[in-house]
Amino acid sequence: MSTSLAIASVTQVLKDLLNNGLIDHDVEADINGNVKISSLPPDLVMVPVTEEQAQLNIFMYHATPNQGLRNEQFPAVNSAGERITNPPLALDLHYILTAYCSNELHTEILLGYAMQLIHENPVLSRDAIRRSLAPPSSVSGDGLPLNLQSLATSKLAEQVEQVKIIPEVMNADELSKLWTAFQSKFRPSAAYLVSVILIESTRSIKSALPVIERNIYVKPYKQPVISKIKSQAAQGTPILEKQKILQGYRLVLTGYNLNAENIKVIIDGIDMEPGPLATDISESQIIYGLPDDLLSGIHGVQVASQISMGSSEVLHRGFESNIEAFILSPRIDPASIEITNLEGAANAPRSANINVIIEPPAGEQQKILLLMNQIENLPGTAQLAYSFQATIPSSPPGPAESILIPITGVQAGSYLIRVRVDGAESPLIIDTNGKFNSPLLIIP
Repeated sequence: MSTSLAIASVTQVLKDLLNNGLIDHDVEADINGNVKISSLPPDLVMVPVTEEQAQLNIFMYHATPNQGLRNEQFPAVNSAGERITNPPLALDLHYILTAYCSNELHTEILLGYAMQLIHENPVLSRDAIRRSLAPPSSVSGDGLPLNLQSLATSKLAEQVEQVKIIPEVMNADELSKLWTAFQSKFRPSAAYLVSVILIESTRSIKSALPVIERNIYVKPYKQPVISKIKSQAAQGTPILEKQKILQGYRLVLTGYNLNAENIKVIIDGIDMEPGPLATDISESQIIYGLPDDLLSGIHGVQVASQISMGSSEVLHRGFESNIEAFILSPRIDPASIEITNLEGAANAPRSANINVIIEPPAGEQQKILLLMNQIENLPGTAQLAYSFQATIPSSPPGPAESILIPITGVQAGSYLIRVRVDGAESPLIIDTNGKFNSPLLIIP
């Protein structure tokens, strides 16, 4: 593959092709003068007012991704951030060939010879590239100029694809826009596409060891599908669809093809231990006891079959179901509610710190809100409601059950409280009269 110097190397090879071809055809005799070969932007080509020097200019005005190879592969890293692939950058180069001369018909002569040379050399051979990009010689003076000697290291001749030159057709409107962008006077010209240039990084990559032996397994396609998530408070209790899922509950997954080979539950992309699964598996239902270390909030669950493979058989992930979301709600321990640093008296609003313990715990980066709703309001007044951002004590770091919530501007009274963790809201307890009565926070 080529290096980043490949674009400049292609231009240098094209200049060398034109220069050698004009010398071989003795074009200078036809125009009775010298011919200069350049690769400058058209607005930098020196054009005297009275006499224009004979000059051929080959200018690379645009580079585009190669349509055939642009989606072949992209640079990639593994989960540890280590580079694992160095795919080449595939480019097409767009050139415009322009003839300059003040004498009548000389531009046509120059352009004709140049187009014939390119027509007869539609592919830049590897030998021609090596000759054009040869490092400078202290004996003969042949090869690259000293200021361009780095082009000899571009490895253009060694790339897999050979470099091809293809004429491009441009209508009058496209030519007009192009020369307007050049901010230069129009001259007889021809457009060419040079394809393909493969530029590859030399960065070190991490590559896996080769496979010593291949095993082929044929399995019937049986993908498990989760269609609905329900929950069960405990074994033997009713299975309900819309009840809040709390710590210690059993997750009930319903669907089809769930009784697959060596089925496994996956939560948040992590394989769970079978644990309380026991024999609660059928084609249409799986009952799974949630682990105690799962945080409050929204989680994704799926099931996957495991297939025994290998010379010494080991379980591998097989068919996987769709991912369904469920909400694990926090639960406030009413006995843990504590008020500290209370400020304010009489009819003045109160400020304080509210401490509560929730289960399961919340993570450091999760958004936690305390929601307060007044139970008993004075006649003729609106029922008060507040919400406050909670914080997790920084020591020790990590998930925590103890939550600290600073509150301000709260009227004294009795309030039902809830904790919301990333949208997962703690439940309220209902008394025998069908009314909410706990957890209760009393602001004196």
